[in-house]
Amino acid sequence: MMTGLVAFASEADLAIPDLHSGTFANFGGINGWNLLLYGAMIIAGTLSISLYLFFQVRKQTAHQSMLTVASTIYKTCSTYLVQQGKFLLMLFAFIALAMTYYFIGLQGQGIPTVLLVLLFSVVGMGGSYSVAWYGIRLNTYANARTAFASLRGKPWNVVNIPLRSGMSVGLFLISLELIMMVIILLFVPREIVGYCFLGFAIGESLGASALRIAGGIFTKIADIGSDLMKIVFKVKEDDPRNPGVIADCTGDNAGDSVGPTADGFETYGVTGVALISFITLAVADVDIQAKLIVWIFAMRFLMDIMSGISYFVNQFISEKLYAGKKEFDFEAPLTRLIWIAAIMCISVSFFMSYMLVGDLNVHGTAYPDMWWKLAMIISCGTLAAVLIPEFTKIFTSSKSKHVHEIVTASREGGASLTILSGLVAGYFSAFWKGLLIVGLMTIAYFVSKEGLNDVMGAHGSIFAFGLVAFGFLCMGPVNIAVDSYGPVTDNAQSIFELSRIEALPGIKEEIKKDFGFDPNFEEGKHYLEANDSAGNTFKATAKPVLIGTAVVGATTMIFSIILLLEHAGLLNIELTSAPVLLGFISGGAVIFWFSGASIQAVTTGAYRAVDFIKKNMNLDKKEADIEDSRTVVKICTEYAQKGMWNIFLALMTITLAFAFFDPNFFVAYLISIAAFGLFQAIFMANAGGAWDNAKKLVEVDLGEKGTDLHAATVIGDTVGDPFKDTSSVSLNPIIKFSTLFGLLAVEIAVKMTRQAKETGTMDVTTIIGLILLLISLVFVWRSFYATRIPTEKK
Repeated sequence: MMTGLVAFASEADLAIPDLHSGTFANFGGINGWNLLLYGAMIIAGTLSISLYLFFQVRKQTAHQSMLTVASTIYKTCSTYLVQQGKFLLMLFAFIALAMTYYFIGLQGQGIPTVLLVLLFSVVGMGGSYSVAWYGIRLNTYANARTAFASLRGKPWNVVNIPLRSGMSVGLFLISLELIMMVIILLFVPREIVGYCFLGFAIGESLGASALRIAGGIFTKIADIGSDLMKIVFKVKEDDPRNPGVIADCTGDNAGDSVGPTADGFETYGVTGVALISFITLAVADVDIQAKLIVWIFAMRFLMDIMSGISYFVNQFISEKLYAGKKEFDFEAPLTRLIWIAAIMCISVSFFMSYMLVGDLNVHGTAYPDMWWKLAMIISCGTLAAVLIPEFTKIFTSSKSKHVHEIVTASREGGASLTILSGLVAGYFSAFWKGLLIVGLMTIAYFVSKEGLNDVMGAHGSIFAFGLVAFGFLCMGPVNIAVDSYGPVTDNAQSIFELSRIEALPGIKEEIKKDFGFDPNFEEGKHYLEANDSAGNTFKATAKPVLIGTAVVGATTMIFSIILLLEHAGLLNIELTSAPVLLGFISGGAVIFWFSGASIQAVTTGAYRAVDFIKKNMNLDKKEADIEDSRTVVKICTEYAQKGMWNIFLALMTITLAFAFFDPNFFVAYLISIAAFGLFQAIFMANAGGAWDNAKKLVEVDLGEKGTDLHAATVIGDTVGDPFKDTSSVSLNPIIKFSTLFGLLAVEIAVKMTRQAKETGTMDVTTIIGLILLLISLVFVWRSFYATRIPTEKK
């Protein structure tokens, strides 16, 4: 089976070209190296814009009672993140061992090279971790200030503050990612730059996967524990006497801020690494390689700047429209921001493509129209980033027919029909969004047939799919901004209740004296609830964009692996081949196991949290004891990490095992987890989003809190919690981590087989694969049986 092993060259061995070799006539003949250096300097300026927005948020005023609650939330978030940092270092030890063995034992590299690769792995992991810190710090400034702004009777401020904080996070994340990647691209020696990119991508993928999964488990344990008390004790949302509310607020940041920011950072980076890899493997001409790599990064620079400009344009329009109004649609400014960013990014992509690759010449043949074809393909991805949120609203917005259907079904059928109707919304959303993504990728495919193969070789259409993934994230800062909007609005509503501000003696007079306005508490509550509904909708819209990017980007990385195996003569992908069919089935099995394991961790943790809260919630007190709140946070952290250990160790060992069995089996497995993962994630994210906003519709628009209808929709919401915020969102980094770590794993397996053939020794890769599979099955078993709800002894 294994032939052509000597010809095998790993993706880490990529000969990334010297970027001095590519020149750009429309920019005065400047070479690619200098163009990227100057571009990175400009992008460093967008970091200063991010910090400007940060301080703009921080200088907003809020009452001390709200600031105190926000400070408590930040402290619990900090404790959680420190614990996760320790956990990440332990996970990194496993990855570092595999990488050290690969580079020293199989590649014959020296210790200095290995240390440099590990350093960039830590840099990638640290990047994911640092943007997570930035996000929770800013969000816990914005939440109290948003809550206080609601009292002024000017709803535009209630929208403006979380949108400003979200844009700051988005610009910080994308700008930092770009600068890190350009540093590697420009300053690392050519002979090891491929190694360093691989290490960087694995590091950031590890960080994002761990923070996304653990955060998703934590937040939904806390959310379910807190929400069910509304039914058990007939209390209001975020009742100060509920010990689970602080944990819920911490979870909003752990799951909806820490996870998405780390995930977005990693997605942006891995997509870039995948495109660089594919260009280097598929294009023979070094000058063309250099031009295309510089073109991709220059486009990213400009898109980052355009996203920032679109925010300020939207602010100007929105202030003119809403500054003096008492009521308006809170979703409208967010929708407008997305459309403005998309129009600007698409327009600029055509202009910059013309300027950079309008004179593309391959082996003496000019391709004067290639620039618009490349821009058209990228625009398919950018359109996806606009249309997917619009499709998501059809299934999850509080104004959508699907959400109204859930409420209608719940009114007569109770929680049973709540669940069934939400499942319908999820399934239909997966169908329509799947067709949307296929349609846009099909357009990209047909455009690529018009000459792209002449530039990229036989796999031009796969490069086109990678550019679609690139287009998904063209307006990355805006995607992150609308996603980060949600946790701030959710926290703001909680802070209003936890601060007990309206019950404080002489509070109206104090606010009038210190802040110069007369507070309206009932109006403030209404604004915060309506804004939270908008936040829920846009959290739901951002999820499928990141999921779609992960799948399309992973496809490009998978085909980079296919190119490597083709060069080595190891590839035989045929649908009638037994290893290929088995790989497809195995991928589906892993996706469904992961979904069950992540929900099981939430279920058991939520059981413990509910049990503790029910025993310790005292309705005779004005607020919960701080020690009880800390205990709930500890329960959430404990079960998040227990679930994470089993899931991650099972995932790593099963990826290694499958890579050691057969290259064709493994490629089919990777394609399978991408396809199964796409639809499972979209279904779960939108079913959960529909249930969530059905509850909001009952609470805000219908005003039926405390009724049987409300109880039914609360149950639907708690079922949807792990659907939308644990399993679905975690599939995104899982797909990419499996692909990246699998790349390393399959290279280890192939090189071990080559060494066995060269030395005439026994090939033990299959035996190692079987041992690793057995180890993974132990952790799969533990992910349910070792985390079951304990049976009480009678």
